[in-house]
Amino acid sequence: MAKKPQRLKKELGLLNVFMIATGTTLSAGFFLLPGIAFESAGPAITLAYIIAAIPLIPAMLSIVELSTAMPRAGGAYYFLDRSLGPMVGTIGGIGTWLALMLKTAFALIGMGAYVQLFFPEIPARPIAFGFAILFGLVNLAGSKGAGVFQTVLVTVLLVILGIFISGGSMNLDYSHFGNYLGMGGDNILATAGLVYISYVGVTNVASVSEEIKNPERNLPLGVFMALSFAIVVYVLGTIVMVGVVPAAELQHNYTPVATAADKIFGPWGKVMVTIAAVFAFSSVANAGILSASRYPLAMSRDHLLPAAFRKLSKNGMPIIGIAATVAIILFILLLDAKKIAKLASAFQLLMFGFLCLAVIVMRESNLDSYDPGYKSPLYPWMQIFGILSAIWLISQMGVWPILFAFGLIFVSLWWYRFYAHEKMVRDGAVFHIFERLGRRRDEGLDGELRGILKEKGLRDADPFDDIVARAHVIEAEEVDAFESICKQASKWLGEKIALPPDGVMSGFMEGTRVGATPVAYGAALPHIRLHGMEHPEIVICRLKKGIIIERYDPFGNKEPDELVYAIFFLASPEEDPGQHLRILAQIAGRIDDDDFMKQWQDAHSEQELKETLLRDERYVSLHLREGSTGSELIDHPISDLVLPEGCLVALIRRQEFTFVPRSDATLKNHDRLTIIGDPEGINELYRKYHPEHL
Repeated sequence: MAKKPQRLKKELGLLNVFMIATGTTLSAGFFLLPGIAFESAGPAITLAYIIAAIPLIPAMLSIVELSTAMPRAGGAYYFLDRSLGPMVGTIGGIGTWLALMLKTAFALIGMGAYVQLFFPEIPARPIAFGFAILFGLVNLAGSKGAGVFQTVLVTVLLVILGIFISGGSMNLDYSHFGNYLGMGGDNILATAGLVYISYVGVTNVASVSEEIKNPERNLPLGVFMALSFAIVVYVLGTIVMVGVVPAAELQHNYTPVATAADKIFGPWGKVMVTIAAVFAFSSVANAGILSASRYPLAMSRDHLLPAAFRKLSKNGMPIIGIAATVAIILFILLLDAKKIAKLASAFQLLMFGFLCLAVIVMRESNLDSYDPGYKSPLYPWMQIFGILSAIWLISQMGVWPILFAFGLIFVSLWWYRFYAHEKMVRDGAVFHIFERLGRRRDEGLDGELRGILKEKGLRDADPFDDIVARAHVIEAEEVDAFESICKQASKWLGEKIALPPDGVMSGFMEGTRVGATPVAYGAALPHIRLHGMEHPEIVICRLKKGIIIERYDPFGNKEPDELVYAIFFLASPEEDPGQHLRILAQIAGRIDDDDFMKQWQDAHSEQELKETLLRDERYVSLHLREGSTGSELIDHPISDLVLPEGCLVALIRRQEFTFVPRSDATLKNHDRLTIIGDPEGINELYRKYHPEHL
């Protein structure tokens, strides 16, 4: 049996996402760049920071959509590879990896500059070298530890920034804003391209999306919160710096926040913001290494880099990726700070343009398994604007950043041609668009996305437990052929959804003939999508002696026979393919569990059969007996029960019969209830009726 690929642990929650995104945003762009940017934009640096955020919005929305559809390590690389193909993925992977390391090095240079304020005898670069190695070691401890470290750093940072901005707002010299646009529009736009790097950290959290719990909720919410907060802090913070520090002192100042704090609060203020700066640079360096090290891991999984990068430590960290990332950062630290900022911004802009294009490709590929939890609004105009604005901003940054971006593309293409090309056996989603035009497609991508759906699981709005509770159950001692059991299931479904049973049956049979019916571990999942249905329905079949289902692959070749004891006929509305696939993936995932088939065969009733499919955290069984837990419910109608919000009695087993109760049904002694609901409510019922199971 093929060994499953190692997956990173899901240890990051909403707070971690916000802290990582915020920490990688509020660092060098706030504590170091304003002094450099003031040289070319003057007091209009506040406007430059606002302009710089505008082209980020389409990229941010696109990255969030791609991340919720494909939560995998490698972020931009993975999205570009799976949408535009491995050649563009190689460019995105190598380029974004380097851009992240450039940004991290820029933060470490800023940290050295601030530490030098109090230890001028120590050169800045050795300080940066030491911190780079320190944060590499922190990341080796695991993403959870790095996430906790990040939360502590950013919390202290935000408190100090609040003090700085509130204190500075009362000490502004408005004459400093005279001749606001005096440096000219071209310089302001070029400065916007320079400070663009300040915001890109907000999207870098996508590279750790594989490690985020409930990414469909936590990733969009955390990113949106972080960007909104960052824009407010940058605008207010730069207003304070310009309004407090004279132009001659602010221009080309590598510690502008410390200079401003010294004028506002005196020496203790300088100490305070230096601490904040060190924390900010620490957070971006820590999160930068965390994010960057996932790119070589993801590329190695796809054979674009050597297999050594796939190696994980005992606690699940990409040890070679972290070591290589730190080593390259140490080399980058020898470069000039302003050049680092421009080079990183230029390539990041190029990548963001590609990512906007990736959303267009994924949407137009018509893959049912492309199922993002968040969809970017104003499609495709938002993405088109993102592509054009990125190209325009790059054009304003000067010749060297442009040459660097194209040089990096050339190096990436050379690497792909001479190292990775022969190892590739797949293409991107772009070929599904070609398939619509009568050309070629990559079947492997659809299968990979279906695997991701299985890992992501159901959404809160998916009515899976309700569907299982009301499912029709067929118990069969002996069945001579699949057609006969399919006919019974189709008859019930046809009556339920007011469609001809023959049409329903032909859909199931055709899916089995063309290889669309998954069969594994003694179970089969025939499935169809039908026009006119309001909600999904399932028919559950248990075959005591099992049957053989003749099935074929998509090329018409007969597949090996397998004895099947469980069949789940799923019919869903044609209009919602994503939900159909999520339900199918949930059932398949349960079948994969080692204990499923034993529980299935040992079930003594229809109720117990259904409970083998229900999610453990979303249901509780309660046996009513006089003198035992729950006896107070006997002889009361269901409408009188006080259940936690979101919970309901889905099934009652009474004597030999299982039924879905009405609200006026009265509970009897020896009834066995199946209650379904949200995890919080079910946990409350466990505490009340089954505390021994907690």
